[in-house]
Amino acid sequence: MKKLFNNYNFEFDKNEKKLLKAYCSQILKQISGNPKFYSEERVFNSIIQKLDSSDTTIKLTRDEKTKLSNQLRQNVENLSKEMKKGWFIRRWIYKSLYKQYNILLEKHFKS
Repeated sequence: MKKLFNNYNFEFDKNEKKLLKAYCSQILKQISGNPKFYSEERVFNSIIQKLDSSDTTIKLTRDEKTKLSNQLRQNVENLSKEMKKGWFIRRWIYKSLYKQYNILLEKHFKS
């Protein structure tokens, strides 16, 4: 049976908040100024504001949760491809970032 209501409350630790803020800021740098991405820009600005708050529980909207989880999944897939293409040093650099994003996806955004 399908759930009628999903819980979009997340409890991120300090490191996860820092990682997500940096990730959302990077996305905003890439899409800022483009009118096509106005809704994404608004969503990621909202996520950053919520992560900056001192609340222990972060309440995301459905739209925020889906856009963030989709972006994280795409980033994990892209990092995986880059690691397979690269030599030892490139793999070594991407490996820690890949692990952090993958753990974040598995822990909070598994669906």
